[in-house]
Amino acid sequence: MWMCFFCMTGQERSEKSECVSLSPMREAVPAPPEYERVCVFGTGDMGRSLGLRLLQAGYGVVFGSRRPQSSSLLPHRAQVLGHAAAAQSAHLIFIAVQREHYDFLVPLANQLKGKVLVDLSNNLRKNQYPEANAEYLQSLVPGAEVVKGFNTLSAWALQNGPSDANRQVYICGESAEAKQAVMAVATKLGFSALDRGSLSAAWELEDFPLQLFPQWRLPLRIAIGLCAAFFFYLLIRDIIYSYITQGKDISFRIMVSLANKVCPIVSLIMLSLCYLPGVLASFLQLYRGTKYRRFPDWLDRWMLCRKQLGLLALGFAFLHVLYTLIIPIRYYVRFKSTERTVSLIRENRTTEFDTTMAWRGDSYLSLGILGFGLYVLLGITSLPSVSNALSWREFSFVQSKLGHLTLLLCTAHTYLYGWNRFLSSSIYKWYTPPGYMLCLVLPSVVLLLKLLLITPCVDRTITRIRQGWERGADQRNPKDSQPLIP
Repeated sequence: MWMCFFCMTGQERSEKSECVSLSPMREAVPAPPEYERVCVFGTGDMGRSLGLRLLQAGYGVVFGSRRPQSSSLLPHRAQVLGHAAAAQSAHLIFIAVQREHYDFLVPLANQLKGKVLVDLSNNLRKNQYPEANAEYLQSLVPGAEVVKGFNTLSAWALQNGPSDANRQVYICGESAEAKQAVMAVATKLGFSALDRGSLSAAWELEDFPLQLFPQWRLPLRIAIGLCAAFFFYLLIRDIIYSYITQGKDISFRIMVSLANKVCPIVSLIMLSLCYLPGVLASFLQLYRGTKYRRFPDWLDRWMLCRKQLGLLALGFAFLHVLYTLIIPIRYYVRFKSTERTVSLIRENRTTEFDTTMAWRGDSYLSLGILGFGLYVLLGITSLPSVSNALSWREFSFVQSKLGHLTLLLCTAHTYLYGWNRFLSSSIYKWYTPPGYMLCLVLPSVVLLLKLLLITPCVDRTITRIRQGWERGADQRNPKDSQPLIP
């Protein structure tokens, strides 16, 4: 896997056995034609990984190093020269060194004149320098064409090849020809190159690797906020209430019982938050009578993080399933079951089988299993490797129709859990409703709004709007509304 032949001429192929690998005789390696040869300044992890990937793609690679004789970890069939000699050997040069080491390029300004320099550097933090690294590099070597690119890739991604998660390479620079040359290399390496404009965009590109879960920040804040709010709410209702009113210390229930109440509550609310913005967007389009007006910024941001909201909801559902599975092996549950059985034996009495409760319990469990199964299906189809294999209609069917069905099943599962408990005044501790009743508000609202949207009259209007129809357009352009006569 680590060996690769250059694209050689016939004469070079006959002489390939004379090529030597990493040794002091690197300069004797037959050099490929200049248009196939690239240069890499820097022999660290990034430089070595990039050089290896270029060799595998069929390029001839020349490394520029301060100590060419001591570079023993570089890929086979690569030349190692001093910086000046390496700069003259290729037109395209990758700068795989940090900004603080750019000074060695200043004496090479004449050799680098007219060359394409690809800046791969990143910073340790945002706003570390007054200008972008690529702009600083351009000021040091004004005669070269500087292009920012490949900085969003890791050495691991370069060694193992592109995947769906890191296939894109962002490029920016002033010269269109230089950018085209870099994009051609990226494409040959198996990446998808995206032109982000002039070199002034380098600041933004250098900030990309410093971002920590930017799409997850809002969903994580929502999840943490909901967890904290319901945890303390249920802590007060269940644990503190029992201690104050009955003198019972049931604080041990915090670890499993309380957690097994918080997880499904947060999961159902976050699943509702996945589909609420789509419902709101439909009503907004219906109110405006057009699809050609932008949504508010808050709604745009909300819709962009629906995938993350759904995955977090699935995570909480998984925790709920795991907590539920360990219920029979808990000491508290085994103790209460044994105590109840002994009590019935001592009192010499039995309990009658309740068919209604059996129906309720089986229905409650069945809806939970079906809902969780669809939950997992939604999570699987959100993976890039799966979603890329689906057509838009298939993806929309799973994420929209099956998604709303999942919400319906999970909501019905929670309603069956509550059953007729809401009629008992004893569940309203300190005049507060149980947590499951609070979590039913949002999914019930979403389902009711969705029911309104799928009614024939409303659905027909929204479909026309999404196909380009605008309310009032017929009055403004009456001629356009007249049918064409053949």
